[in-house]
Amino acid sequence: MKTNPVYPAWNRLALARDGARPLQDQIVAHFRAAISSGQLASGARLPPTRELARDLGVARNTVAIAYEKLLAEGYLHSRTGSGTFVADGLPAARSRTPTQSQKQAHTPAPPARRPSLRGQRALDATVGFAASSMLPLSPGLPGLDQFPFALWARLTSRFWRSEPRDLLPYGDPAGYLPLRRALATYLAAARGVVCAPEQILIVAGSQAGIDTVARVLLDPGDTVWVEDPGYVSGRNALAASGARLVPIPVDEGGLDAVRGERLAPHAKLALVTPSHHYPLGSVLTLPRRLAMLDWAERADAWIVEDDYDGEFRYDGKPVSALHALDTGGRVLYLGTLSKVLAPSLRIGYLVVPPDLVDVFAAARTVSDRHVPLETQAVLCDFIEGGHLAAHMRRIKPVYDGRRRALLDALHEASDLLTPVDYGAGLHCIAMLKDGAGTIADVAAAQRGVALGINATALSRYTLARTDLNGFVMGFANTREDQARWAVRQLVQAIGARR
Repeated sequence: MKTNPVYPAWNRLALARDGARPLQDQIVAHFRAAISSGQLASGARLPPTRELARDLGVARNTVAIAYEKLLAEGYLHSRTGSGTFVADGLPAARSRTPTQSQKQAHTPAPPARRPSLRGQRALDATVGFAASSMLPLSPGLPGLDQFPFALWARLTSRFWRSEPRDLLPYGDPAGYLPLRRALATYLAAARGVVCAPEQILIVAGSQAGIDTVARVLLDPGDTVWVEDPGYVSGRNALAASGARLVPIPVDEGGLDAVRGERLAPHAKLALVTPSHHYPLGSVLTLPRRLAMLDWAERADAWIVEDDYDGEFRYDGKPVSALHALDTGGRVLYLGTLSKVLAPSLRIGYLVVPPDLVDVFAAARTVSDRHVPLETQAVLCDFIEGGHLAAHMRRIKPVYDGRRRALLDALHEASDLLTPVDYGAGLHCIAMLKDGAGTIADVAAAQRGVALGINATALSRYTLARTDLNGFVMGFANTREDQARWAVRQLVQAIGARR
């Protein structure tokens, strides 16, 4: 009579007894892996629970619970009076020898395992950008040490103490209406953007807003103007939709719409940062603003105004938003709280024409549906309580002091770097001088990360241009007492690669 094999693998099972993972879960994972890999064949008999418990030094009930879970998942079956066995009919395991695994590591992935074009674009876009954004000089960050922790904790606690049952189901894809009302009031006062609350959609940051615009307004093959250099993640979101990107050079006056119209007169959309260009920092001049609006009317095109840090201007009043000049409903206004509070909150807002509200809300429904309602409700209380305005009044002089400290340190390195600053935003740039040699900014930026700073290579933000060799440096999250040290590290990185 044929007997079923008994698998002795439990003898090689070493349980971690640090309490981090339940013992029964470790037993389940062990046998599940053994069965899936083919080490434990169909029909093999498992040891009785009492025997395995004795060998492993655990309670019998611990093994019984593990077996019950494996039975429920279909890995095992039980025969009364005979024992517990590996189930029949499981897919054949594909075991790999070490030689095969090593060989596969040097073999191109099969077609089914290769990323899509969108996935590969996303991977390519991250090359050259530091993994840690907490290093001094990291662009794109507010002063994280300035976050109103105690106040935010009180507002969050008050939210949950109120037992907001009505906010626990799925919410409105367009966003929490009281927050949209609060933002409408704030935008009118702070940025000159006049709109109804219903025109505002809450999105998970600027990039999510651009992605939503692409879903609604662009078809594959549509032409889009993008700034060169420009916001990398934003243009990648447009490219991922299948749009054809046309880079338009940016200078001290911003994007030149006349040149853009020569290059691509029938473009469907333009993505611009008119109040504080990213990353060069320049402001789109009034004649160019009017030219862009005229082009959009003639071409039946859209303009996405990314006003990512327009509130921050240290020399004079903030520049009005392009949206304030728009009389034809061509400008979609995009703002974010990432630069005012913290990027991890993932809250941005998109102002769209009234006739497009429904289709934009539908697009939100089929993507991430809505930003967490707790965050929206707490932010609403933060704005309505006057805390946002107070926070802005408090942090502007802090950031201005950090900006000046960084500029002073850069001027001390004037033999290598020429700082460029427009008295606005959360970052500045510094161009490498000819006297610095033929060094590439990418090489120096990589060396800088190893030295503990994150001055991002300016050339990483370009598409077609080859004339930009310098660094993008954030000052808002770089304390005044860090500025000289950070610039010395950058000078060392430049010298190490000359």
